[in-house]
Amino acid sequence: MMKKVAVIGVGLTKFGKHPKVSSRELFAEAAFKAIEDAGIDLKDIEEAFVGSFLPDVLEHQGHIAPLMLDYIGLTGIPATHTEGACASSGAAVRMGYIAIASGLRDIVLVAGVEKMTDFPTSDVTEALALASDDLFEASEGLTFPGVFALMAKAHMDKYGTTEEQMAAVAVKNHHNALFNPYAQFHKEINIETVLNSRVIAWPLKLFDCSPISDGAAVIILASEDVAKKYTDTPVWIVASAQASDTMALCEREDLTTFKAARMAAEQAYKMAGVESKDIDIAEVHDCFTIAEIIAYEDLGFCKKGEGGKLIEEGETEIGGRIPVNTSGGLKAKGHPVGATGVAQIIEVVHQLRGEAGKRQVDGAEIGLTHNVGGTGATVTVHILRR
Repeated sequence: MMKKVAVIGVGLTKFGKHPKVSSRELFAEAAFKAIEDAGIDLKDIEEAFVGSFLPDVLEHQGHIAPLMLDYIGLTGIPATHTEGACASSGAAVRMGYIAIASGLRDIVLVAGVEKMTDFPTSDVTEALALASDDLFEASEGLTFPGVFALMAKAHMDKYGTTEEQMAAVAVKNHHNALFNPYAQFHKEINIETVLNSRVIAWPLKLFDCSPISDGAAVIILASEDVAKKYTDTPVWIVASAQASDTMALCEREDLTTFKAARMAAEQAYKMAGVESKDIDIAEVHDCFTIAEIIAYEDLGFCKKGEGGKLIEEGETEIGGRIPVNTSGGLKAKGHPVGATGVAQIIEVVHQLRGEAGKRQVDGAEIGLTHNVGGTGATVTVHILRR
């Protein structure tokens, strides 16, 4: 029989530019915050999983899981690095969940960390392209803005999605980020700001794209018996799902959807015993504005092709039917790629604890996170409950 898994502690750095600060320093800041929040001692942690995508390429540093733990004075326990492109720490959450649900561990640390801003944009763009198929895509010059531009154009052609609807995603998420002290951007924008910004890969403009960021996020997971010793208000992970798809877009049947996201969501809903209509809040992977619109559809928040209409009608705003990316999302909170999956969990925990301040969703009891690696070759979906 599987054990129940609770989040008992969370810790986050501010996302954005941290000049000359290493990933291990960012990790340490988030880790000590999470440990303090959980009310545990360092020695109570039995295992750790660290999600990160590009430390070996950008920081010339491999073997990072034991390195991170060593930096905070914790050695001896199993320490594992998970890599799933931008879903690296979503995968780490799943590994931590399995370790406790299986009965093997009682207290586990799960982290996500990435250091990106000390390097030229061209170097970061080339590094990120490692998440795509090099033989058929990256080596031919296709970058991620180009990949998601192809998906955006396909969605526009098939469903009539507009540039204005995509721009509305950016406007919403920048507004939400105003109330998130950890967010990279605290600047209100409007539709015209997005539409008039520089074209990156048409139809995507600068403000349709998530930024290059530094940051770290850490959570402490515990089994039910242990969680009750430390908190009266645990947040339970009631579903953890992961699926995969082809690496290359040329092998996909449909560019307007992520099959792995649909599969992971279906697994998660079944595992949690809920339906899409039961979700009160969601943190989804809006690396580009079109990705959030596609996520609405893949997660069942609306019918296929109606994602643009959903944002246009304000349904995903705070106060709407299904608030999405109350944190500001990757678009405005920032996207230190390896940290994103755990950071999404932290936002949902803040919401379910009632600790989200001016971005709080009233009565939120069930939250979902959706973390996409590359162009959806890896997707994790988690469901949490108060």
